[in-house]
Amino acid sequence: MKKLIVTILCAMVFCVPSMAQGINDKADNIIGEYLTDRGGHKSKVRVTKNANGTYNAQVFWVENPNDKDGKKRKDVKNPDKALRNVDIDKVVIVEGLKYDAAKKQWGGAKIYDPTKGIKVNATAEFETADKLKLRGTILGVGVTLYWTRIKK
Repeated sequence: MKKLIVTILCAMVFCVPSMAQGINDKADNIIGEYLTDRGGHKSKVRVTKNANGTYNAQVFWVENPNDKDGKKRKDVKNPDKALRNVDIDKVVIVEGLKYDAAKKQWGGAKIYDPTKGIKVNATAEFETADKLKLRGTILGVGVTLYWTRIKK
């Protein structure tokens, strides 16, 4: 019985990473919809492909879209003043993400945090078929976020 359990555990250890690797092998695998949770701020993000082969991520739902007065919240912390009137559930948080086939990950873009109004360097790769790991870094300091796929 112990041998069977050890065999199953070993198979899981070696197969799960390889399944995640397969999902990182194709650039378009990132396309889809994801549930995010950044410090208790839940939202849904849609990743789409641009005509030039890069990818964008745009918020299309937030858990609490209205302020205390019942008005739709805006992206008031955006460093680009022209974008401060965008509804919080329509904010583009990643533009121009590129797939790097050699590294089997996406990068070369910035990810925008509307809760803080900052943009940082972004990389992304799947840990599992439905768990996208995003890493945002600035000056060598980083934060890792996980987005859960809800729709392909």
